[in-house]
Parts: sequence; structure tokens; C-alpha cells
Amino acid sequence: MRRAIFICGLAAMAALSFACGGPAANNSNAGTTVTNGNTAPDNGNLAPKTPTPVAVTNNAPTLTPVIKAYCEAMNKKDEAALRKIYSADTIANFQKQMKEQKVPTLIKFLEDDKVGATCELTNEQINGDSATARFTSDTDKGGLTVVFVKEGGEWKLTNKSPDISNMKPSSNSNAAK
Repeated sequence: MRRAIFICGLAAMAALSFACGGPAANNSNAGTTVTNGNTAPDNGNLAPKTPTPVAVTNNAPTLTPVIKAYCEAMNKKDEAALRKIYSADTIANFQKQMKEQKVPTLIKFLEDDKVGATCELTNEQINGDSATARFTSDTDKGGLTVVFVKEGGEWKLTNKSPDISNMKPSSNSNAAK
């Protein structure tokens, strides 16, 4: 799941970086220090900025069983269980990517998506047959909002995230072409 979301995010960031061009003539970045991706005034404090945590509105009572099953399947490398947890559209998307990349199994395809022992879901929002919730794990404490869909009366995990899809390239992104 995170691999597909990560690839989309990288593509969006690349488009944005091409659209932005080089540094400004007045070198507005002078006197700043970049630490762990955060830009801060160069005042001798090299500590990275701590992101503001997302406020918890609920403990995802409906969708938590899906994410618990996902984490268990990932940790056990149980491909059959993963195929039952993901939506049909997501599995089709994964299979297409696997074929293009010549990856033989779903487990091999998702091997970089480590979750660890602790997986949590919060801020569940259900709207008919679709839902979102904030997913955090041992390997991603910052979390990511993920999309779920209802198929055959059961909630399924997708490889979609509004955190990624809401990133839009700038209006002059064609300038780099």
C-alpha cells in the first residue's frame, strides 16, 4: 500500500520541483539550515522541527479490524490474507505494477512496506461505501490517511490516500518540458 502511495507522492514532488525552477536571484535560502527535510533559521539550533500531531477524533471502531488484519498479514507475510484485505481495484493495480516490474508475488512487491508490531487507526470517517482513517505504525509514527471501500458488505483497504492525491502540481508545471 505505502509503495504505491509513495510512488505517486514522488511523482508529484518531482513535478513540483521542476515547476519551481532554480533558486531565486536574491538567494532567499541564505542563512537557513535544512535538517530532516525541514527548513529553519540558522540560529545554531540544528534540531528538526517536530510535526504537529493530528488530533484524534475517534479510535476507528469500524475499520480497526481491517487494519489489524492487514498488519498481521504483513508481519506474517501471508499473501492469501492480504489479497482478502485489499479491495479488488487495489489488487488489480498491484498486479499491473507487479507485471510491469516483473515481481512474482504480492509479498515481494510489498516487501518495503514494513509495519512493525503496533498498528493503529484513528479519525475514522465513513461516507456510504467509502471511508478514510489515519493509519500509524511502528515504522510510520507520523501516519497517513488511507481510503477504505465497502465490497460485498465488507470493508477493504485501498492503496489510495487523500494525503497524496490532494497534492497538485503548480499551474506552470509545463515550463520544465
